[in-house]
Amino acid sequence: MIRAQWFTLASAIAIGVASTASAQSGQPRPDFKWERPIAANGAGPRRLPVDVTLLSGANADVTDLRLFDVNGREVPYLLVFSPPIAPVWTGAEILRIAPVETPKVRQSGFEADLGKTLTVDRFRIDAIGGQPFLKRAQLEASGDRAHWTLLAAEATLFDLPDERLRQTELAFSPGPYRYFRITWDDTSSARVPPPTAVSARVVPSTSASPAVLRAPLAVERRPSEPGLSRYRARLPGPHLPIVALTFALGGGHVLRDVSVYEPRLAGTEAAPVLLGTGRLKRIVQGPLAASSLDVAIRSPLEPQLDLVVENGDNPPLELEGISAVFSEQPWIYFESTGTSLVARYGARRLAAPRYDLEAVRDSLRTTINNVTVASWGEVHAAAPSENVVAATTPPAVATVGAAVDIAQFTYVRTLPAGDAGLVMLPLDAEVLAHSIGVSGAFGDVRVVDGNDQQVPYLVERVSEPLSLDLKITRLNEPPPSVDLRSGRRTVYRIDWPFERLPSPRLVIATSARVFERTVVVATEREPNRYHRDRWLEVLARSGWAHADKDTAAGELTLPLSSVDAKDLLLVIDEGDNTPLPVTAARLLLPAYRLRFFRERNAALRLVYGNVNLSPPRYDLALLAPEVLGVAATEITAAGEQPASTAASLPAVLSPRLFWAVLVAAVVVLLGLIVRLLKREQPV
Repeated sequence: MIRAQWFTLASAIAIGVASTASAQSGQPRPDFKWERPIAANGAGPRRLPVDVTLLSGANADVTDLRLFDVNGREVPYLLVFSPPIAPVWTGAEILRIAPVETPKVRQSGFEADLGKTLTVDRFRIDAIGGQPFLKRAQLEASGDRAHWTLLAAEATLFDLPDERLRQTELAFSPGPYRYFRITWDDTSSARVPPPTAVSARVVPSTSASPAVLRAPLAVERRPSEPGLSRYRARLPGPHLPIVALTFALGGGHVLRDVSVYEPRLAGTEAAPVLLGTGRLKRIVQGPLAASSLDVAIRSPLEPQLDLVVENGDNPPLELEGISAVFSEQPWIYFESTGTSLVARYGARRLAAPRYDLEAVRDSLRTTINNVTVASWGEVHAAAPSENVVAATTPPAVATVGAAVDIAQFTYVRTLPAGDAGLVMLPLDAEVLAHSIGVSGAFGDVRVVDGNDQQVPYLVERVSEPLSLDLKITRLNEPPPSVDLRSGRRTVYRIDWPFERLPSPRLVIATSARVFERTVVVATEREPNRYHRDRWLEVLARSGWAHADKDTAAGELTLPLSSVDAKDLLLVIDEGDNTPLPVTAARLLLPAYRLRFFRERNAALRLVYGNVNLSPPRYDLALLAPEVLGVAATEITAAGEQPASTAASLPAVLSPRLFWAVLVAAVVVLLGLIVRLLKREQPV
């Protein structure tokens, strides 16, 4: 029966190969980006796991994967999931063993008998008398109760109902076992009574699902407000089927809420969208810890995630790493002739193939687990196709728009040239202050090329703030505008970078540990009809206190209205105390960036400062899908220049020629002056 079934499969595969070769004759090969050899390990039906390397380089749902033999002919394949199998747990008889009590060792435990040898992959303590516990344990297994195999050398089991933390299950590689032995480490915790029920999970003979995929992520700390920590996690690629994030933390007890974001299109701009929230929880008792450190999320589109951790009054997390957990993935099923194969993928917009092999999919759903496993080789860049010209940008996206007159803008800034592709340009404080800005949806901001034609872009609002360090100086003498009659005052002057910045927040820090003060942020104003002398306009007022000498004081955040001054005064009411030291000040602003496609070595410029312009109207329906979910290179604009000067000089003279002409003109002018002076001298 099985032989007949495999004969049917092989016939369908042969037909698929022939039809595929016929359909592909005379057609250009897609321009794949990646290539990986496949070790089939012999001839016949084979299955190959979908791994993180494939997922990170292929299109969503692996639609662009193609397999080729040594002659370059396409080999049909199917993506097949293992059949769902309900877990079967079988109970075991509990066998008591004597505890060990020595000056150096304190151990207790129990053994369990399944009644017969079964292939199992998990052992679970179902009930232990309702008593909360947190213990370190060792798990061993045996087939004859004489020869034991160590399955878990140092595991932590716990059941803490009040904290809603439970881990009473140990996983291990499947094996034929009858007896199990749990040894508790009682060195730093009290003994627990023997359990009232234990069980083991039986592995069906047809069960061979791929292991759960996990991948460590590169994580960096980002600027943030007081009370929050922000991190950016970089994924192996975009459009990954990630369902959760697992945190690795140092330190002691933990109870923090976490939110995970990525940008998605909302109206005319990309804005942070919440992918998931969770609570990190860990309880430490001596050397043991019970924890729940997973955060479930929706599958992201972007190759990076923004994470926000609410610290409350705690210091930042001791974050040691973050791993991504992927959803269950299918097997790649194919028929091997015994020769080597190669997989190619990474061709944008390549649709999923349709092979005649699809006719036997229903049969494979029940037989896939009996197929021999093939293995992947190392990935490397694929050679470009001879009949495909690599495009620098996706053809669906217009890379240039209508021309603009650079002279109509106040500021122009050059952008760095580089490789073709998607780039991200953060909008810094200069753009926020000198353009129409956030309230005007950056309507006067344009990216233009060397022909003064617009480059379409998408505005993205970033979840993290733009943080700028400010210069703060303590004044030896308070200015006359500060009222000293009601008590002692300490005054600091803060240099403000630009006027009219949107939604500014001032953050100040101190090295003091125990204090209580009133803080005022103000700006000095000139005399007017209501004030005979210079006077203070109060922009913000807040109390600031900290009462724990063992921990550092948290920073103070002061939201301000729009500031139209070049400096601010920070006035602290000291009462009868010594002056409160303010060690640092920084400015938090809303953060935005532009996403657009750059041609290779294109001479691009950023222009802004025209109040008469309305926001540009680019074809976002085409642009947004191409710039979201694609890895981008971050660039920085050069310093501001007057647009009129920047627009005229390159068109008339190069800088070197300009200075040469200027020097020549000065020499000629000096010669004329000398000749005139000689004529005026008396003979």
